[in-house]
Amino acid sequence: MEFMGYRRPDGSVGIRNHVLVIPTVVCANQVARGISHTVKGSVWVEHQHGCSQLAPDAAQTARVFIGHGTNPNVFGVVVVGLGCEVVRAQDVAAEIKKQCPHKPVHCVIIQDAGGSYKAISEGAIEAHKMVEQASMLVREPIDVAELILGTECGGSDACSGLSANPALGAASDLLIDAGGTSILSETPELIGAEHIIAGRAINEDVANRCYATIKAFEDSANAIGVDMRGGNPTPGNIEGGLSSIEEKSLGCVYKGGTRPLVDVIGYAEKISKKGLVYMDTPGNDIEQLTGMAAGGCHICVFTTGRGTPTGSAIVPTIKVASNTAMYNKMKDNIDINAGTVVDGEETIQQVGQRILEEMVRVASGKMTKSEILGHNDFGIQRIGPTL
Repeated sequence: MEFMGYRRPDGSVGIRNHVLVIPTVVCANQVARGISHTVKGSVWVEHQHGCSQLAPDAAQTARVFIGHGTNPNVFGVVVVGLGCEVVRAQDVAAEIKKQCPHKPVHCVIIQDAGGSYKAISEGAIEAHKMVEQASMLVREPIDVAELILGTECGGSDACSGLSANPALGAASDLLIDAGGTSILSETPELIGAEHIIAGRAINEDVANRCYATIKAFEDSANAIGVDMRGGNPTPGNIEGGLSSIEEKSLGCVYKGGTRPLVDVIGYAEKISKKGLVYMDTPGNDIEQLTGMAAGGCHICVFTTGRGTPTGSAIVPTIKVASNTAMYNKMKDNIDINAGTVVDGEETIQQVGQRILEEMVRVASGKMTKSEILGHNDFGIQRIGPTL
């Protein structure tokens, strides 16, 4: 199978051609928004990070910014900083340029520019140039083997593990069989099902890292003496028919299909291997999606039983409903109905094939519902306290 994508000068492939405006500190959010609102064809993100962070958090925050800037769906980047923050815009911009010399990258410092109006003007001029350059690129046929899929589930219900998640797993298998890559994540939602995913590891080292990663998360919750219930599964999950994290996990793990696990990587780390990769992320939908985007995924398929409107600024997010009633209720947000499996109208494999075909259409330029609605949700996992 082929899709119509953008071949970058370094050989990487993009399925979108975004000009991204990144604020490296919460203080720069308004200027980043102002730049993007001034320049049609650009996108931006907002967040609460970038300053008063301890070293591990600062490093992770910078890694997420850099990962978004280097994501192959991004043509060019305007990095916006205040000028006195912990995560320096100059450093982020320099690292993006170092990793992707072919990309146009511009750094705006609000204090150096002389305030918000002047910073917006400077950034808008540069973003305008990038959008003009990006608009001249032409899509070309690219093998589906070059796609990196991020899998996600949120707002799960009792049907998620019966329809949408197994169907996404079938699509993941089809992509991997074609030479592509699929990311399984959401560490807290693998608790109780770790033996299933670790049992598919390609070697003992990968299996051990899988067990250790999941255990470390569970231990961190136990160390502060909290009960995960209410946080995960959420009240909506419980109302939808899930009684425990183990029950939720046994449904969530189906997203990863049946193919061998080739690697275990940290939050927002670069995906470097073909096949099924497990990324250590929270279960929180936005933090997870942000981590996978920073890791380099091109497209996300997001299953839901309760309904969710979220989406990334740079990674098209396809929503899959686990039941027909919710699909009919939230058609503004949901792209595909997997409730047909529960209704007895289709098999899991048939819906999986439909998901893969929709992925190819979206990779070729079709907009997802979340893109049409303008979602640019962005959240970074926190490790420690803010100083």
